[in-house]
Amino acid sequence: MIPSEEEALALHRKYGSSDIIVRHCRVVTRVALTLAVGLQNAGREVDLDVVRAAALLHDIGRTVTLTVGHGLEGSKLLEREGIDDRVAQAVRRHVGAGLSKEEAKALGLPDHDYIPHTLEERIVCFADKMVGSDRVQPFGEEVSRFVRKRHDVERLMALKKGLGRELGKDPERFVLGNLKESH
Repeated sequence: MIPSEEEALALHRKYGSSDIIVRHCRVVTRVALTLAVGLQNAGREVDLDVVRAAALLHDIGRTVTLTVGHGLEGSKLLEREGIDDRVAQAVRRHVGAGLSKEEAKALGLPDHDYIPHTLEERIVCFADKMVGSDRVQPFGEEVSRFVRKRHDVERLMALKKGLGRELGKDPERFVLGNLKESH
C-alpha cells in the first residue's frame, strides 16, 4: 500500500513524530514533488505517489532513534505497517547520500545496501539535503555540513549531477526557481 498524505500523517501521529519532524517532512515533500514533476516533464518516468509517500515518511524512524540508523528504523516501521516496499526502501536509503555496505557495517548497521538507486529514492534523498529543519536551503549548505562531518561529498555531488543529467538542468536551481514562482 502506498499511503496518501493523510495516511502518512496518521502514521507520524501513531509513532509520535514531533511537530518539527512533520514540518521537515512536509517541506522535503514540496521539494521532492517539484523535482519529480520537473523530471516527468523532461520525459522521465517517476511515480509521484511513491515520491510523495517516501518524502512524507522519510524521517519517521527518528521516533525510534536520532542516529544514522533512523532510515533503517523507519523502513522497519513501514514494512510492519504493510507499506509498499518502494516507499520503505526510499526511507531506508535517504540517509546522507546513501551508505555502502562497508560504511553501514562500520556504523553498526545491518549488512544492507543503503545507496539510493531508483529515481524516486534519489529524488527523496536529494530533496532531504535541500531542507534544513523546516526551510529550503541552498545545496551548498549540506555540502559544507558533509565536509565538516567528513561524509562522502563525492557521492553527494554525484547524486546532484546524476539528477541534473536526467533533468537537463541543475536540480538545485530548478527547485529553488520553481518554489520561488509558486509563492
